[in-house]
Amino acid sequence: MYDYNRIKNHVNGVESCSYELFGAHIENGGVNFSVYAPNAHNVMLTSSFNGWNDVQMERDHFGVWSVFIENIGEGTLYKYKIFTQDGRFIEKSDPFSYYNEVRPKMASIVYDLDKYYWRDEEWLKKREKNYNKPLNVYEVHLGSWKVKDEKTGDEKFYHYEELVNELIPYVKEMGYTHIEFMPLTEHPFDGSWGYQVTGYYAPTSRYGEPRYLMDLIDSCHLNGIGVILDFVPVHFARDEAGLAYFDSTCLYESEIPQMRESEWGSIRFDYSKTHVHSFIRSALNFWINKYHFDGIRFDAVAYLLFPDGNPNSPEYDCGIWFLKNTLFTLNAYHPDVMFIAEDATCHMKNTAPVVYGGFGFDYMWNFGWSSESLRYISTPYGMRTQNHNMLTYPMYYFNQGLFMLALSHDDVSNSKSSIMTKIYGRSQEEKFSNYRAYYVYQMTHPGKKMNFMGNELAEYMEWKDDQPLGWNLLTYPNHDSFHEFVKELNRIYKEEPALYAQEFNLAAFSWIDLQNAVNNIYAYRRDDFNGNVLYIVLNFSPYEKDYWLGVGYDGYFRELINSDRDIYGGSNVRSYNLKSHDGYLNMKLPPLSGIILKPCDENSVDKPEPDKKEDSPEEEKKETEEHKPE
Repeated sequence: MYDYNRIKNHVNGVESCSYELFGAHIENGGVNFSVYAPNAHNVMLTSSFNGWNDVQMERDHFGVWSVFIENIGEGTLYKYKIFTQDGRFIEKSDPFSYYNEVRPKMASIVYDLDKYYWRDEEWLKKREKNYNKPLNVYEVHLGSWKVKDEKTGDEKFYHYEELVNELIPYVKEMGYTHIEFMPLTEHPFDGSWGYQVTGYYAPTSRYGEPRYLMDLIDSCHLNGIGVILDFVPVHFARDEAGLAYFDSTCLYESEIPQMRESEWGSIRFDYSKTHVHSFIRSALNFWINKYHFDGIRFDAVAYLLFPDGNPNSPEYDCGIWFLKNTLFTLNAYHPDVMFIAEDATCHMKNTAPVVYGGFGFDYMWNFGWSSESLRYISTPYGMRTQNHNMLTYPMYYFNQGLFMLALSHDDVSNSKSSIMTKIYGRSQEEKFSNYRAYYVYQMTHPGKKMNFMGNELAEYMEWKDDQPLGWNLLTYPNHDSFHEFVKELNRIYKEEPALYAQEFNLAAFSWIDLQNAVNNIYAYRRDDFNGNVLYIVLNFSPYEKDYWLGVGYDGYFRELINSDRDIYGGSNVRSYNLKSHDGYLNMKLPPLSGIILKPCDENSVDKPEPDKKEDSPEEEKKETEEHKPE
């Protein structure tokens, strides 16, 4: 039904459900088609229902073209034929289409999203932003997570319904709390990874029908797994069937070439145009309302703040207004949904509410943490002393925003190599030891967690979108042991409140050993103020150390995890019968290791197995002398 006031709201940039006004809607025994093309000379509908013959559409004074076709329904293919002022015409997909043909075809398909019956009411009742809950995200590219053996082309892809039995059990077994899907909005070029969009309201048909995506998300919820969508608000594909020059003019993009072209070869949205605000805000609202996504990650936020993404440039007022207005609105509609910024450069109030001068994001990727920590872990041992602050500096500002520690696809693609390849080591065993210690650092550093698929396999190959992950690596002991280590670390993170509750409270983190650069040792304490305390010790040197940890009181302790355990591929240097005296705990610190300690009672301390004996003090002293640092 035509709604004059809401059409006006869309044009003026204040509508948040534009998908209810435009597109193809099944109603009254037929389908109503509506498209916004104010600068077109004429618009006709061309469709499969009548052999692709043109049907005239009628224009209102806002520039909305509409037509109602009786006796057709779901599955009907259609396009819009846009006639220009000089007599030419171009064929366009529907910007508000719910479903499109599999690329390279470009027709839109009439589809009824309301036919799916959701089963996740209990999940939605309990859903929240997870400020004081564990948030450990597994980032997935569906086209390359796994592929079907001996299949080629599109046949190799797992479809949404098949991933219910493939992806969900794996994520659940590994202990991740959420899946983040790289963009699922329709896109023509596989190599864009979904970041050059043609259908902002249509899940890509590469992997099947929309209702099967709904079932995948629904099944995630039934298994206690949240789902986040990677969304692209900055730029779109330049393909002729998409938004580019939609009504023969720059309807969605800028008329100024410098503002129109993006560095990715795509076209940037022009946020000085109010209907663009309605279009994107409504798309974000659509994925939450119709697909029950638990979070939205905003790609390339810096380009909404500055015209060229450079913080030294003047601010992009139109983009900033869009962000604040949209996040204020969506947080009001969906107070339990997370909104995550990929990056937001130097703005320190990105995660502050809009009413307090912030942008309204719930979390922000911490690019400083990932770049500095990856530089450190790739540094040879002799240089780590002078780079000690690469791991300590992020601790100084962890409470100045709500950060997510992301090791994402950006870190393992575009000739950056995999994390395993980045890591320094004089042998394969040392590289694995460094990697395990680094993961302890990530999981115990304040901030929510995210890892790209394949990191848990210790992939040597850089990620390629046209190749599956190296699942065969799990047949090798080192990789299989590392995989089990990640699983155990994920479990500990979920079960220990000291690692996630109150984590953005400055008082919940305290350094124990901050300046021990000469030994490449870091030690700190995590606390949830509810009786749960953990102590973390990291040794990024290749030498075993006799170490005194200052805990401040006398008591017993046990290892929650020791990355040097032989079950994870380590040398199994361990400390038994741990008890502090005069506020200090003496322990063996394995080379290239991360250890998490938890206070316990006397009966719960780690004791040597019956066939092993503890080293005598003389043996310990001798061993320590033999492994003095350089």
